[in-house]
Amino acid sequence: MIERRARVLFLVRVAVDRTADFLRAYELVRHQVSGVPGHLVDQVCRSAVDPEQWLVTSEWATLADFEAWERSAGHRELLRPMRECFTEARSLRFLVHAQTPAPEAVCSVPAEVDVAHW
Repeated sequence: MIERRARVLFLVRVAVDRTADFLRAYELVRHQVSGVPGHLVDQVCRSAVDPEQWLVTSEWATLADFEAWERSAGHRELLRPMRECFTEARSLRFLVHAQTPAPEAVCSVPAEVDVAHW
């Protein structure tokens, strides 16, 4: 069986007066997690309609990669400052079933190419 990429979502609430603390803590976490084996990308998103609602997403080569990091000794301590800002938190895990475009189909265009004249 081929292992699929995993997407992990954290839907959290952060009081408006804790926003700066939350974003500072996220900055520390994201730079450290970027070096974890299997980590591909993460994002922090704020709701367009509710300033206390946040979504933190991360993509991993496999769910096993995420779970290994989650079980690691420093995981809880690293996330502690960020978690202290949450008034609510929910975690969801998904396996990527399909993607558009497929990763191997992505074509990059050199910066000097004028695509308007293709």
